[in-house]
Amino acid sequence: MRAVCWHGKHDVRVDSVPDPQIVRNGDVIVKVTLTCICGSDLHLYNGYNPAMKKGDILGHEFVGEIVEAGSGVTRFRVGDRVIVPFPISCGACWYCRHELWSLCDNTNPNSWMMENIYGDTGAGIFGYSHLYGGYSGGQAEYVRVPFADVGLEKIPDGMPDEQVVLLTDILPTAYQAADYCNINPGDTVAVWGCGPVGLLAMKCARHLGAERVVGIDRFPDRLKMAHDQCQADTLNYEEADVAKELQNLTGGRGPDSCIDAVGMEAVGTGIEAAYDSIKQTLRLETDRSSALRQLIRACRKGGTLSISGVYAGFIDKMPMGAIFAKGLTMRGGQAHVHKYLPRLVKLVQEQQLDPSFIITHRMNLEDAPQGYRIFNDKEDSCIKIVMKPQPSAAALPAVEAPAAGI
Repeated sequence: MRAVCWHGKHDVRVDSVPDPQIVRNGDVIVKVTLTCICGSDLHLYNGYNPAMKKGDILGHEFVGEIVEAGSGVTRFRVGDRVIVPFPISCGACWYCRHELWSLCDNTNPNSWMMENIYGDTGAGIFGYSHLYGGYSGGQAEYVRVPFADVGLEKIPDGMPDEQVVLLTDILPTAYQAADYCNINPGDTVAVWGCGPVGLLAMKCARHLGAERVVGIDRFPDRLKMAHDQCQADTLNYEEADVAKELQNLTGGRGPDSCIDAVGMEAVGTGIEAAYDSIKQTLRLETDRSSALRQLIRACRKGGTLSISGVYAGFIDKMPMGAIFAKGLTMRGGQAHVHKYLPRLVKLVQEQQLDPSFIITHRMNLEDAPQGYRIFNDKEDSCIKIVMKPQPSAAALPAVEAPAAGI
């Protein structure tokens, strides 16, 4: 089969690799009908995850059709169209039973790596490095999906792939970000980053009752989409003092909640941005945190910081004094997709939420290297790329696939 494989920083290729096989009786093989490039994939593309190996198959946002099922699979059968959540969860551990699905204890065979770095482990994730289990990803023609009865969600008749593929990660991530804000009527929610997650977080915040949302970015086309599609006030952080402007918009108090939809590759301004870039380049810190610092400064006293942007390790100049003095609450983490998926399927099916407005580019899987470049460089007003695998035209010499997880 054909699959998008990582070969190094800024080097992804579409290779011919062996087809996946059933390993355990709870597995299924899914024929991928649509897959995406996620903003999180760019962290791998830009070389910020040290646990990648040449030939690793990328991608954790994908939907498709079951073409083979293990003998232990009871909820699904061959021919079912399915949504595949990006975290792989066992359904039986303490964390899964408490709906903390992305913190599953049992699906990351490389849990020792995360324990050494963070003190504990998270769930395995498709196509997201050996830190998260080394699972082959969904930017491919076929994928092995373990724990199928736990993770998969059947696609209702009539729902198109372009809607449901965004339910695998990006819409649940945005919904969780808004949910963590504990929104009350009349609240103002400010969102840093008008990329795919940020735009959908604005939509979700509105749905959950926010009276006003504010989108913060530096790209005019993204700010325009936030205004036109999400009914958001907008701020260009290169042209304004964001904290002061947010105080002006909220009667001097500041937003009730602030969502960080940027993460570790934040682009700042001035001396602070130069400091972060130099430290990250020299690997003296892993993440650039200018967006997070702005959130902390801008949020009202007693407010909430909701972190949906990915952070990988360590940051400098963290204003812990402000967090303490202002009594801020901070929540974040990988999305618990399984928790939100049933309600989001219903909301999309009933047309209360339609995430597909963020899709700006449609490509074949073979065009993935170009897609990664365009998305990373923010060319051509790119917000979200979906890719459709095509049947291989001819048998090509296969390269060795990365070792599968459990």
